[in-house]
Amino acid sequence: MSTRIERQFQALKDEGRAGLVTFLTAGDPDAEMSLKILKGLPEAGADLIEIGVPFSDPMADGPAIQASSLRAIKAGMTLAKVLDGVRSFRENDNDTPIVLMGYYNPILKWGQEAFLDRCVSAGVDGLSLPDLPLDEAKPFCKMARSKGVSPILLVAPNTPNERIKHISEIAGDLIYAVSILGITGNNLSSKDTLSDYLSRVREHSVTQFVVGFGISTRDDVKWFNEQADGAVVGSAIIKNLIGNRNPIETTNNFIQSLKGTV
Repeated sequence: MSTRIERQFQALKDEGRAGLVTFLTAGDPDAEMSLKILKGLPEAGADLIEIGVPFSDPMADGPAIQASSLRAIKAGMTLAKVLDGVRSFRENDNDTPIVLMGYYNPILKWGQEAFLDRCVSAGVDGLSLPDLPLDEAKPFCKMARSKGVSPILLVAPNTPNERIKHISEIAGDLIYAVSILGITGNNLSSKDTLSDYLSRVREHSVTQFVVGFGISTRDDVKWFNEQADGAVVGSAIIKNLIGNRNPIETTNNFIQSLKGTV
């Protein structure tokens, strides 16, 4: 049985386009507003939604997402509440894939199978865990895939070709190509360097792949969507909504601008 992520990327391929992946931190600026923003993302143009699970030591994240994670934790967001939010989202949307981006320690505390079962129950489609070592990822990924949850593993500019292939085989549905060596929100490398790297990913991955880190404008999205199957925008969305008097409208307008629909 195909997963929602597989079906979405096949639909994008059939339409002859790549996707826009939008990132939000669950519970930022608060749980109620975060959920309202989340529910508006598909209509605004998100093809896949990545939800950041707040964590006290988000090592892969830059300052904007680190700050959003801390705000969410202070506001009382927990992993259980993140899943409640996904469940609420699913009451109105059964098509848009949702991926949780988080860290491995909270999952270990819950227990892998118990966590995956609750993901399935809530309507989570995929998981991205940047601190999960590849060797330890294999049994977890196997279990996740058996339950219909897509593990989304990361590759980077310094990942060798054979390892890209190996990682994509373990993932199965989708991999995430990090555009830079560093944390989210950093500046991008030269287009020539990025193009060579993403060509390697295209050649050696057996799955679809999206690209993230440092993507913030419509021009960025257009360029990366010519190189990959989707572009991920995170820090720019977070920066755009914080301190805004109308974060829902502001976020929707920004996503529409990234899609080129306004």
